[in-house]
Amino acid sequence: MDKPVHKLFLLDAMALIYRAHFAFIKTPRITSKGLNTSAVFGFANTLLEVLQKEKPTHIGVAFDTSAPTFRHIQFEAYKAQRQEQPEDITVAVPLVKRLLDAMCIPTLVMDGYEADDIIGTIAKEAGQAGFEVFMMTPDKDYGQLVEQHIHIYKPAFMGKGPEVLGVQQILDRWQIRRIDQVIDILGLMGDAVDNIPGIPGVGEKTAQKLIQEYDSIENLITHVDEIKGKLGEKIRENIDMAVMSKQLATIDTRVPVVFDAEDLTVCAGNADKIVALFDELEFKTLKQRVLGIGAPAPAAKVSIPGASGPAAQGQLDLFGNPTQEVGKQPAIVSEGIADDDAPEQAFEDLRLPTTRRTIDNTFHRYHTVDTPELMKSLAYYLSIQDAFCFDTETTSLDTIDAELVGLSFSYLPGEAFYVPVPANRDQALEILANFREVFENERIEKIGQNLKYDILVLRNYDIEVHGTLSDTMLAHYLLEPDKRHGMDILAGSYLNYEPVSITSLIGKKGVKQGTMRDVRIPEITQYAGEDADITLQLNTIFSRELPKVKASKLFREVEMPLLKVLAAMESTGVRLDIDALRDMSAVLENDLRQAESEIYEAAGQSFNISSPKQLGEVLFEKMKLIDKPKKTKTGQYATGEDILSDLENNHVIARRILDYRELQKLKSTYVDALPLLVSRRTGRIHTSYNQAVAATGRLSSTNPNLQNIPIRTPRGREIRKAFVPDNDDFQILSADYSQIELRIMAAFSGDTSMIEAFNQGRDIHATTASKVFQVALDEVTSDMRRKSKMVNFGIIYGISAFGLAQRLAIPRGEAAEIIRAYFEEFSSVKGYMDKVINDAREKEYVETILGRRRYLPDINSRNMTNRGYAERNAINAPIQGSAADMIKVAMINIHDFMKAEKLKSRMILQVHDELVFDAHRDEIPLLKSKVDELMRTAIPLPVKMETGIGIGANWLEAH
Repeated sequence: MDKPVHKLFLLDAMALIYRAHFAFIKTPRITSKGLNTSAVFGFANTLLEVLQKEKPTHIGVAFDTSAPTFRHIQFEAYKAQRQEQPEDITVAVPLVKRLLDAMCIPTLVMDGYEADDIIGTIAKEAGQAGFEVFMMTPDKDYGQLVEQHIHIYKPAFMGKGPEVLGVQQILDRWQIRRIDQVIDILGLMGDAVDNIPGIPGVGEKTAQKLIQEYDSIENLITHVDEIKGKLGEKIRENIDMAVMSKQLATIDTRVPVVFDAEDLTVCAGNADKIVALFDELEFKTLKQRVLGIGAPAPAAKVSIPGASGPAAQGQLDLFGNPTQEVGKQPAIVSEGIADDDAPEQAFEDLRLPTTRRTIDNTFHRYHTVDTPELMKSLAYYLSIQDAFCFDTETTSLDTIDAELVGLSFSYLPGEAFYVPVPANRDQALEILANFREVFENERIEKIGQNLKYDILVLRNYDIEVHGTLSDTMLAHYLLEPDKRHGMDILAGSYLNYEPVSITSLIGKKGVKQGTMRDVRIPEITQYAGEDADITLQLNTIFSRELPKVKASKLFREVEMPLLKVLAAMESTGVRLDIDALRDMSAVLENDLRQAESEIYEAAGQSFNISSPKQLGEVLFEKMKLIDKPKKTKTGQYATGEDILSDLENNHVIARRILDYRELQKLKSTYVDALPLLVSRRTGRIHTSYNQAVAATGRLSSTNPNLQNIPIRTPRGREIRKAFVPDNDDFQILSADYSQIELRIMAAFSGDTSMIEAFNQGRDIHATTASKVFQVALDEVTSDMRRKSKMVNFGIIYGISAFGLAQRLAIPRGEAAEIIRAYFEEFSSVKGYMDKVINDAREKEYVETILGRRRYLPDINSRNMTNRGYAERNAINAPIQGSAADMIKVAMINIHDFMKAEKLKSRMILQVHDELVFDAHRDEIPLLKSKVDELMRTAIPLPVKMETGIGIGANWLEAH
């Protein structure tokens, strides 16, 4: 009978904790009390994955301590350059230790030694004792410890499965003959993370070649005189550094720690401790994963796979199965961990666990309403409600071309009604006539998820949605602006519910995907009914949550009325002059050929300018424009805009390549693409405005993105010529806020000089220059004004001396002096900025003038980079967000005015601080006056607001 294999797993705690923390850096897991649990969650998932899959018989987790090690004593600068440990990791470490204690897993700690020394010592002793040892870490240094029974176990990460590295894998990885040569290579190349110096200029490849030839650092030193050139000089100058670096990189395997197999034996965890910790950390599904769906009795033990000793009757193992079935554990799907496919998807895509509520395990009643009698009855019951939720099922995501497949309604949780709508338009209109009155009833509130889409679809059938609106997507946007707002995500987060997937009905995206018309009525009834039902339930929750963050007024008086304005703008669309774009395309094509010819002439050869590889080879190998050109991660030369911009003053080819790229982008992205987006049905372009994307509150535009139509270059501006009025009875009217963000900064800071300059109509940039450069206003030069303009706008975005120096192409010292002088002259601005940051540190959020919040969880971070980014947002978000608030209010007021006056003119575009109108010639005087008034007075401030209004035969003329 084979002797059982003893498997010892030794975990490098800090390496795994850091890895988990940064895996979630973009989407951290934050508890309701504001605790960042990303690192603990990631570590716990990794630990559970190993316990379940690898079934170790023995386990231990090693930690570093804050005490100095022999390496610090030997080399004072050891790890000195490491950035301060993120605060969230500092908080996570004791929580991880509590987790290990609860799961009966020993921690291995010893002052004066690092985790890798402890792991190295125990690994060597255990290997000699007949154990198969797996050192669980992503750290490359552990390669020096690998031998026949000692392996590196690199945990799964970002969809890549775990990797076990033995002797041959390490030798292949470093291209060496012996394992101990890992230390020589590490000594030569150093380690920037740990501040091990190595030999300056010697990287991994050079280190490998040297060790392949000379076998060791000691032998290299003996033959150092044989090495010629700069490399030989560097080695000779840094011999002592190389020897010391090798010593620093050597893992000590003689730590005075005792390997006791019994202490490291996998044993039963304590259910009470696990429950207490996971409840505190809000790890609901992790708790279910560890303890099973049925909660264990108090003081029960949780059996871990591989634990020795008989299992008590009725005990549950780590995954909720009876312990007598421990060898038959099923595949699991838990918080982000899929047993079969991608065990580390927790770090990319948090899958919904199977324990969530679904349509299959939740009581509901979803009815098909498909007869005239039932439709009339449903319409009656809807008419007597104060509010109801509705949703549309359609054939397309494009609102202009979408056809109704059906409507779902819900006014009681758990109950919904689905009305099928046929493709025949006459029949569809006959069915919809039953519900026209309730949709247009001003008294009844209409609830939905992304209501603008549904409103636009109903407009295709001549039905207007009136009354108060409540959009769950926009409600959540105000509650958590930085999160995603899709219904499936909201259902999982707030209702622990997993809705039916659309792909289960019509298939995955692609040419073979069907439409909702292909789905059987019983199936679509369940799907559509669920959408309306879940949205209704979410609305109830959000209605309670909005007052808690003082966002109810913003929701009801700004975002919801604006939804109707945007729907009207999208439905109206914009007319394009296709012939003008066609002519422009021909001109750009000629310009491209000319630029291409000039580039070839400057390079002395023809090549594919759009190929970064070929371009890099021409610029940096043939023309040698830079001595040491930068390279990308793939090894190609970097040829981005920043690189070429640095070169353009000295090399004409760089400027021409930048011109070529601009021309190419204008032609492909706008001039040639826009005509293809014109609706066949309306003959106009219909962009989609997004209210719930930018965390600052600004609108964005997609399909197409009309807010990115270029304005800074002459060729880019020409594109606006193609945006024309509806017909000869109309003209384009453009109204643009003048320096809105600077005016808001003046109002918020209360700076008397700035307020006076704006209110008296003086040039703010010249005024700033006069004060900063200490000259009379009439003595301000254009260069002074240019620099002051950059400071004025840069201050809003928290510009640094370095950033200002780069933008103005001036020395950093001069830039620093300009900023210093600015804050001295405009001390109220500096005081305001300091106050905003201090208030943000206390509340961890900032607010716009209408109370729109931007949450800043990193404002108190000890990580300088994260904190600096949050501080810049603290300054910018209230200003940019208030500008967004102001134009939104203006849009609502202008829309209401135009509707009340029954004007023929229409608002057709919003581009940041600008509104564009299709203005009827007879209405232009009234419209011009009223738009100016309503924009200036949208939100009263002590600073005078100004607009620039232009009129023309196209957008360029009007702008």
